[in-house]
Amino acid sequence: MKHVRKLCKNHTLKDFIVDGILVVFVVGLVGVGALFLWISTLDIPDLSSFEERRILQSTKIYDRTGEILLYDLHQDVKRTIVPYKEISHHVKNATIAIEDDKFFEHWGVRPMAIIRAALANLQGGDLFGGQGGSTITQQVIKNSILEREKTLTRKIKEAILALRLEQVLEKEEILNYYLNESPYGGTIYGVEEASQAFFGKHANDITLVEAAYLAALPQAPTYYSPYGTNRAALEKRKNLVLQRMHINEFISDDEYAAALATSTEFMAQVSTGIRAPHFVFYVRDYLSRKYGEESLAERGFRVITSLDWELQEAAENIVKEKALHNETAFNAENGALVAVDPQTGEILTMVGSRDYFDEDIDGNFNIAIAERQPGSSFKPFVYAAAFDAGYTPETVVFDLKTQFSTACAPDNFTSEDGCYAPKNYDGAFRGPVSLRNALAQSLNIPAVKALYLAGIKNSLKFAHDLGLTTLTNPDQYGLTLVLGGGEVKLVEMVGAYSVFANNGVKNDLTSIIRIEDNTGAVIEESTPSETRVMREQVALQISDVLSDNVARTPLYGSNSMLYFPGRDVAAKTGTTNDKRDAWIVGYTPNLAVGAWAGNNDNESMSELSGLIITPMWRAFMDVALATREQETFSRPQATPYDAKPILRGIWFDPVASLVQTGSSTPQLNAITSIGSAHSILYYVDKNNPTGPRPTNPARDSQFALWEYSVSLWKANLLGALNTQAAVEEEEDENRSTRRRSRDTDDNEDE
Repeated sequence: MKHVRKLCKNHTLKDFIVDGILVVFVVGLVGVGALFLWISTLDIPDLSSFEERRILQSTKIYDRTGEILLYDLHQDVKRTIVPYKEISHHVKNATIAIEDDKFFEHWGVRPMAIIRAALANLQGGDLFGGQGGSTITQQVIKNSILEREKTLTRKIKEAILALRLEQVLEKEEILNYYLNESPYGGTIYGVEEASQAFFGKHANDITLVEAAYLAALPQAPTYYSPYGTNRAALEKRKNLVLQRMHINEFISDDEYAAALATSTEFMAQVSTGIRAPHFVFYVRDYLSRKYGEESLAERGFRVITSLDWELQEAAENIVKEKALHNETAFNAENGALVAVDPQTGEILTMVGSRDYFDEDIDGNFNIAIAERQPGSSFKPFVYAAAFDAGYTPETVVFDLKTQFSTACAPDNFTSEDGCYAPKNYDGAFRGPVSLRNALAQSLNIPAVKALYLAGIKNSLKFAHDLGLTTLTNPDQYGLTLVLGGGEVKLVEMVGAYSVFANNGVKNDLTSIIRIEDNTGAVIEESTPSETRVMREQVALQISDVLSDNVARTPLYGSNSMLYFPGRDVAAKTGTTNDKRDAWIVGYTPNLAVGAWAGNNDNESMSELSGLIITPMWRAFMDVALATREQETFSRPQATPYDAKPILRGIWFDPVASLVQTGSSTPQLNAITSIGSAHSILYYVDKNNPTGPRPTNPARDSQFALWEYSVSLWKANLLGALNTQAAVEEEEDENRSTRRRSRDTDDNEDE
């Protein structure tokens, strides 16, 4: 130990630093040597193969049988090579600005950009995914020579070849290769084909704004497609391109401002040899996000989808026929329809518009995955949350004029100046009503009360658990949520309703059954993803209510299009107050179908009624159910007899309402029954409806508002009953007087 101390004492701090530097230097040399030794073993293609384009092994998309080809992604690949001088300088500048603003300064790679991208990817959990940090030169190598797998080996090959390429080609030549090789979406490769397809002009004639759009696409051509549903994202990226051009002084302040204010029209999409186009591009978007555009071009995927082609073909014909009728009759030019198998989550049909190729209605826009307000078709999620909390289909609330804003007086029945007093579709008020009848007849005031009782956060969580992804901020919504105040997607609404159909068990929506690569190896296969997200009793209660033809008869009639004699079919319609959206979603145990009608541009329809959307849904249901096994809903358990009277449908005080009569058994009296009535908040704590009665119901912020409406109802009804009783008593007295008079006359005659 002493010897060690002596050595340490004689060894100065400077000696330690020098030794440390030497060690690091030696280790570094060994590491670099090992790296170069490893690199020397890599099989790097010779640049002489640069002109030899790889043969695209196209991805093919099939229906669920694997026999009907829906689309061959590269059967009509278009690529036109143009010289560098025949490409607009705006395109060159826009591309450099967004992809590689140091293009004319580096030697082929930018180490710091790669490091920044790697760090960003690590934060996202995927070192080789997300941001690539690749220069334009590296992307040329990637597009033209190397396989596209995301591995360290390929990244190193890419960097080495980029350095070599910079030694044998001029910068303009490299940029020209990039612009002629890049994918711009679908079968479009190269800037000339993109210019023709999107703007109907040569690449040399492209304007500044058009160039910004073109430069925005190669990063994710499927996602940013001007014909898809992410136009807002494309606009944002186009503006980013313009911003980068401005920062790099490719354009002046005035040009930048003018470009941001300029609107641009795209040519109508031309696509041939495609079936079920909205569904195909929905699938393609999924494939692109998961496997990358390059894999779709090269790996020869054989994609077996969930689509039932026969049902899809029928759905397309029905949607077009009904939408054309609605355009004339109701100013509702478009329609959409989605069908899902509740027992698997497989999407069987997806029709995103009346005609994908109808440019007059922007037909390529897929309404099935767009966000629209659902109107009253959202109500079942709120009632499900209420049932889950302990309320029942027999629970009674009062359908009366009610002010719901605590900032407004109870007798203010307006929705002005921050007040909120909704009305029913027919302007009528029904007094005490069960939640069953309220949901079946789509009454608005009871629905708002149901939302308050269930809670906004609980209702949103319920909807999210069932598959709705767009309602993410509970603080954004108030009590109008139950009337469709949020925005949802048709495909997700059908998926959520399918959870009711499947007795509370959710299957994640899927459009894929199986994916094989070009060797026949299965690289993806759908597997059951069953998750119970709702108690079975709650799902059965919702299905029981929505299929109750007697309960919905006052709204729809006894023989409506929602009624299928001998078959259990649950359904709910929904419309928005501004007449922009008409919905219906319905289901059997083995099929869930939703349909929408309206206008893509949100123009209001001329009126709202079941005739707008129900015929479309019913026509498809008749076709689909004819080929499916007939199944019935199981019945929910009855409400326990010992439950609170209000939860069992008794809205008055049974004891106080009993009066003694001449018989030995007391009888209920209408006047005393009405006089004993209170709102539900008098009987239940909304956070624990099955628990003890609240000792001080007035603590609930809504109690005074709801109770005031009931007191008015009681006063009016009791006044009418007392008046009627007085009239009847007077009539009885008059009849008695007349009888006495007749008896007197008879006695005198005798």
